[in-house]
Amino acid sequence: MRNLLPLISSHPGGRSALTCRFRCGDACFKETPNTSDNEYAGDIIARALSRRSMMRAAAVVTVAAAAGTAALTGPNAPQAEAAALAGHGHKPNPPHKPAPSGARGLRFSPVAPNKNDKVTVPDGHSQNVVIRWGEPILRGAPAFNPDKQSAKAQAGQFGYNNDFLSLLPLRGERGRQVLVANHEYTDEILMFRGYDPANPTREQVEIAWAAHGLSVVVVQEESRTGKLGAVSRHPLNRRLTATSEFRVTGPAAGSDLLRTSADRTGSRVLGTLNNCAGGTTPWGTTLHGEENFNQYFANGTTVEHKRYGIGTGATERKWERFDRRFDLAKEPNEANRFGWVVELDPYDPDSTPRKRTALGRFKHEAAEPRLTADGRPVVYMGDDEKFDYLYKFVSSKRMKKGTSRAAREHNLTLLDEGTLYVAKLTGDSPAAEIDGTGKLPTDGEFDGSGVWIPLATGSTSHVPGMTADEVYVYTRLAGDKVGATKMDRPEDVEPSPRTGRVYVALTNNSDRGKEGKAPVDEANPRNANKHGQILELAENWDDPAGDGFAWRLFLVAGDPNDPSTYFAGFPKERVSPISCPDNVAFDDHGNLWISTDGNQLGSHDGLFGVATHGDRRGELKQFLTVPTGAETCGPVIQDRRVLVAVQHPGEVDGASVEKPASTWPDGPGKIVRPSVVAVWRKDGRDIGV
Repeated sequence: MRNLLPLISSHPGGRSALTCRFRCGDACFKETPNTSDNEYAGDIIARALSRRSMMRAAAVVTVAAAAGTAALTGPNAPQAEAAALAGHGHKPNPPHKPAPSGARGLRFSPVAPNKNDKVTVPDGHSQNVVIRWGEPILRGAPAFNPDKQSAKAQAGQFGYNNDFLSLLPLRGERGRQVLVANHEYTDEILMFRGYDPANPTREQVEIAWAAHGLSVVVVQEESRTGKLGAVSRHPLNRRLTATSEFRVTGPAAGSDLLRTSADRTGSRVLGTLNNCAGGTTPWGTTLHGEENFNQYFANGTTVEHKRYGIGTGATERKWERFDRRFDLAKEPNEANRFGWVVELDPYDPDSTPRKRTALGRFKHEAAEPRLTADGRPVVYMGDDEKFDYLYKFVSSKRMKKGTSRAAREHNLTLLDEGTLYVAKLTGDSPAAEIDGTGKLPTDGEFDGSGVWIPLATGSTSHVPGMTADEVYVYTRLAGDKVGATKMDRPEDVEPSPRTGRVYVALTNNSDRGKEGKAPVDEANPRNANKHGQILELAENWDDPAGDGFAWRLFLVAGDPNDPSTYFAGFPKERVSPISCPDNVAFDDHGNLWISTDGNQLGSHDGLFGVATHGDRRGELKQFLTVPTGAETCGPVIQDRRVLVAVQHPGEVDGASVEKPASTWPDGPGKIVRPSVVAVWRKDGRDIGV
């Protein structure tokens, strides 16, 4: 038996202190915002729990229905699989020698754990940098010069610390697609020579404002490879920054809680901040989650500020010195205008993006939609904080098909009307069997049932003691009141386009089980959880608009030799080690792809693929690793190309522009730059088949 892999960091989550400092404002070292006891004796929970026996029976049906694609492993598998793939525009490969073993889509030689200062990909694959921080994308923007940066230049250049990626088709332009990217945060120590954290200059602050936000850039593929390159100055290219105008829409728009001295209507906001993961809608827009927005605001004064992690003193970046809106002693409502899901129409460069209040306000890691049988969008969302919650929104409107102007205008209202829910999970094993070690209970799985507790519908609050506006603006407090389940940092949430099952990345929680903190439960079964897990959820009767679900842990991450790990029952000696799952995506074969953030197992972060159905369910392989100090974000999985966002390369304690910890992507003597990378097979064939 192999020895356990070494831990590489005692820092929470395996990140460097520098990353924690600039990305989330040292959240791990501060009091956990959720101090609620989550005890609620109201009618909502009473009714929910009284239905538990009914849902447990329904759950069996649901899981069986959701597992329908397991039939692809039967005698008619090739024909069934080909039919399923045809709907995704998949082109069959030409005849070739027999493929290597493994789940379809995962037939590549896994990358071994490593600390290479580069993007390491499997044998037989190539890669290229699609676009780097600072590359010009708008007309008039200059070439990047790290020693001659300006806010005006940055506002026309690709932003910093790319995270979520979406690739959308571009009709009428052969070989081109539209790339949309989030820019989560800035690390001024790695951006500016001689940066003084105690005394940033106005120029540095304004450059940082321009480096946040979103980028839209058209990319061109090379005809005989998977290589992608940015098309600078394309008419669709766009930058949205911390000073761009955004509309506030939905039931809380105009609320007194959103009004400031600069916007007395509560309907217009300057900027979007800390955009982490996101989603792509069936109607051709992109969704962007505002996550650790709290760190940009100084001098928090209220209970609500504290629940959202806003401190009582100065901020790291000192923006409050240059714009009063970041000083909550002067503008107490400004922070309420961040923490939303933003919807962007990348095909209309003149459109104003919208902050969707119906989806609630919290630290949105992502927002990924699916459709009900009658065409209503359902959006799943995680609140990326220790002991916070899992949510969903069910629209009351049906999507209109097509790309006509009328259809597009209608579909841009879908996320403004509906019901917001929060999840409560119950395990089906005796509490004594969940002992905090990760040992499986006697039934062989961590599993159970759950209910979706309604929080608000339009102007109606379902939470006693809170108005609808308060539910939308202070959604965390609403979750506290109704007794939602405290989770181990729910990050990206992705419904499978094949089965409808929903996968929730729970990254880690070093405080689980500590004195005064929430104890283990069946959905979060390990004390001091360093490595995280992935939860699999099946809506009752496969109805995403329903109020009940079955769940089980699909993966319990870590070293496969650690007895506390679990890979859906697949033999653990045949999987790659994985730690701290973060962003997730699906390929056309139904495999789940997982990017990591904060690997605690002696390797750089990476991208992994895992089979979710068939006799290889749980087979997990590492596809790539990223450079020193970096996190793997994105990802986008296409038939013949994988894209990842390499975020914060070189972000290692003690690093600076003068003393870089990484030379990626341009080599020694060049400033380290967050970038987007494309990977493809050298022979031009589909990846993993």
